[in-house]
Amino acid sequence: MPQKLFFSIKTILANFENLFSLYKVPTPALALVVEQHNNSTKQGFSLKDVIGDGFLWAVPKHRRSVEKRLNRKFGIPEYVWKPLKEKRNLRSCVKCGHEHELGILCPFCYDKVRKETQLMQDKIQEQIGVVPIDQEVVVLYDGENDLSSDALKGNRVVEMQKPRPMWFTKNLLQKSTQQSSETKEVKPSDLG
Repeated sequence: MPQKLFFSIKTILANFENLFSLYKVPTPALALVVEQHNNSTKQGFSLKDVIGDGFLWAVPKHRRSVEKRLNRKFGIPEYVWKPLKEKRNLRSCVKCGHEHELGILCPFCYDKVRKETQLMQDKIQEQIGVVPIDQEVVVLYDGENDLSSDALKGNRVVEMQKPRPMWFTKNLLQKSTQQSSETKEVKPSDLG
């Protein structure tokens, strides 16, 4: 009985395979592969053997075309259109009148400050050189020799051969931090 059941299942599977296969494929069989190792030519593990000529991980196969990039950016007019949105956070600068985005510095004013700072750095480099600076550097413009000798005492003086720009006030030269006091007490001011 079990032999007949096994034979009938085998014939059913063979008929089933014949229905769905176009070519006659031999039935699978077990095989034993014997590999002989030669201990005299023992090689170590090499990463090149594993990788071979090379393989790619998560890299696109094809370049995305200009049309597809623009469709992703702006959409397709017939289906979904994503037009450009106007910026509503533009403001005009109070000092120069140029427009800039809200929350950032005016690029025109910042460029003026950057150029003036570069001129000052070049002048300091020309006069002092690459020697380490162990003293403070005071920058004087034309007509600013009215500083007392006490303020210039112990400081290096760099003179600029041009008038001070109107936006670059003398208050910028004052230190923003105060000297630490000797006492730890905090006294209120302007109470009287």
